[in-house]
Amino acid sequence: MINQLRYFIVLLWLSLTANAGEFVEYNQTKLALIHATLLDGQGGEIKENQTILIKGGKFQSVGNDNHTAIPDGYKVIDVKNKTVIPGIVGVHNHLQTPGQDFKGKTLAKLYLASGVTTIQTVGAAFPEQELALAQSIESRQDIGPEIVPSGPYFDGPKGHQSMVNATDDDNISDIIENWMERGVKWFKVYRHITPKQLRTIITEVHQRGGFVTGHLCSVTYRQAVDMGIDGVQHGFNSVSDFRKDKEPGQCNGSRGYIDRLDLGNDAVSSLIELMVSNKTFMTSTLAIYESSISHRAVADRQSLTVMSDVMKRRYEAMRENAKGEKDVQREKRLSRIMEFEYLFYKQGGLLGAGVDAGRFVLPGFGDQRNYELLLEAGFSTSEAVQVMTSNGAKILKRDDIGSIKKGARADFVILDGDLRKSRSIRDVLYVFKQGVGYNASKLLQSLHGQF
Repeated sequence: MINQLRYFIVLLWLSLTANAGEFVEYNQTKLALIHATLLDGQGGEIKENQTILIKGGKFQSVGNDNHTAIPDGYKVIDVKNKTVIPGIVGVHNHLQTPGQDFKGKTLAKLYLASGVTTIQTVGAAFPEQELALAQSIESRQDIGPEIVPSGPYFDGPKGHQSMVNATDDDNISDIIENWMERGVKWFKVYRHITPKQLRTIITEVHQRGGFVTGHLCSVTYRQAVDMGIDGVQHGFNSVSDFRKDKEPGQCNGSRGYIDRLDLGNDAVSSLIELMVSNKTFMTSTLAIYESSISHRAVADRQSLTVMSDVMKRRYEAMRENAKGEKDVQREKRLSRIMEFEYLFYKQGGLLGAGVDAGRFVLPGFGDQRNYELLLEAGFSTSEAVQVMTSNGAKILKRDDIGSIKKGARADFVILDGDLRKSRSIRDVLYVFKQGVGYNASKLLQSLHGQF
């Protein structure tokens, strides 16, 4: 009864909030979706003609249309010829882009309009603002996905000076304790982190019940896994284990391994086995790597619509300079990065995905592009959706999001068309967060020219 009362209060608050109400299409306590083509996010078969019952912001039941009765009082939504998937759980989804001031509120709307209902930011350039926005969205003062915030980046003394370069154990401990007392549980280490720093960070964070991930270079994957790191970012593109002439603890050496290493050899298999056995997750960021390939760095129509005039001119200049070019090496490297991720997934590794927005790859739209690139990498439709949804939830140690199943939070997306037959991952009609349905088109219209 108390939970139902809380839900009614949330709906009332939402309906009265000026910056949210105009985008809300459905705010009924009881909903029934019928005739759904369903991908539940768990990697199984795609199901046709499904009825999904939602009550109080949670999934109540999922079953075949012919065998699922709809109780009285439910608002019925016919989703025939449409696909229903869980809300995307992005696990490398920043609230800032390189060279820009903090525009978290705009980016949050863009994520939600694209079907992303939860983000883990993996390092914060503006941790104060990020934490404040996470709390503001949670309290319904702003709209966007649920934000799982990060503390500031940690980097080594030779690394990025805008990051935390602390090397003293007590200093590192104090910084971590300060942010964790404020509700942050995730920390990211960056490319020049020293082995000693990383060991201290992992120990201090784990002692307090938090998690550590990293964009590695100076420290190899094997070293980091042995230290107990929870996850690694960017996959094969950031593996330094196979660099030629790499010095211990230094971010150097040739990256030619990406072009030449036999991915079927024992060293690669052994590394993947170590990651899997230690439950070390890996995050795919294919869209941002693709954007570095001149002839593939093409913005979609929706991205151009939300770009400001200044950003569009920058984009057009980049495209003009790229005409006639084909970055053959980077194209081949993209294929190799894809192959490594597919091997990791097939060997039982926990693979998630995130956009890591930049280079004209926008938040949300880049997550959609990640899905398309996972298909190109060989993942099936169901597997790609699993990577984008329930795997992200598992990385976040969450069982209440990422899947369409009884008892889970009603975060889901209604796509126009059959996801198996078209690029309908981009055709978002409605995005539901905790059972409240937002009109994606209205959200995007409010963002025209703002990015």
